[in-house]
Amino acid sequence: MKELVIISGKGGTGKTTITASFAALAQNKVLADTDVDAPDLHLILSPQIKHEEDFKGGHYAVIRKEDCIQCGKCRELCRFEAISEEFTINPVDCEGCGVCVHFCPVEAIDFPQRVCGKWFISETRFGPMVHAQLDIAQENSGLLATLVRQQAKNLAEDKGLDLIIVDGPPGIGCPVIASITGANCILIVSEPTPSGLHDLERVWQLAKGHFGIPCLACVNKYDLNEMMTDKIEEFCQKNDIKLVGKIPFSPKITEAVVNGKSIVEYDAEVASVVVSMWKEVYNYLKSL
Repeated sequence: MKELVIISGKGGTGKTTITASFAALAQNKVLADTDVDAPDLHLILSPQIKHEEDFKGGHYAVIRKEDCIQCGKCRELCRFEAISEEFTINPVDCEGCGVCVHFCPVEAIDFPQRVCGKWFISETRFGPMVHAQLDIAQENSGLLATLVRQQAKNLAEDKGLDLIIVDGPPGIGCPVIASITGANCILIVSEPTPSGLHDLERVWQLAKGHFGIPCLACVNKYDLNEMMTDKIEEFCQKNDIKLVGKIPFSPKITEAVVNGKSIVEYDAEVASVVVSMWKEVYNYLKSL
């Protein structure tokens, strides 16, 4: 089983569009969306949910009024001012640090797990998909991304599928680390701008430099600034990053997303570039 993770240094580079197109082209695969803070692969694939579960991550404190002696120790120690004068804890303000639980002299504070979101197993027109949604202002996105990947692997094993395609989150933070650790290959989606080159560099340093994961790259909207595209190509050549494709700017890509389609289903001209890119990626995966 091989796992391909598609990431970028920032949001809006086109990684979900590329993921959806690869989903349309690949065979025997499971899809996963680990951008749990702001998932959008479902907007193109229109998944039909078959299984749904709460995601629990972290804890929050709850004072049992019948056991509380109102000594004030918890209010004194709470750095987040989450405890009222009536000794009620505001779950929004509570950061789940557990200090009040540890120091309560009569052990009158419970510390249950917090429901932070939901995760789903769905069916799409391109095959099974695992995805999730973290609730607003909740934490543990890395833990939820890890859960999504594990469920995708379990699903692939159960169905005898040999490929997992992951639409990863942007940046280089905790959810990205959770999304790429142990992956076979990473495709970095860049844009022909100075920040696009910088983002490519820092994602590559994380993936290859820190985790030793092979990296591929592509440039989206390459023809908007061909001078920067040349600089990105030079960087890739210098650092042994295989550049698998350059996608031209096209309003058809936005039209496809608005109509809930991948670009390979919508426009033949751009589709030919993406198909060629997928062949490069697939052959690279087979060689690993």
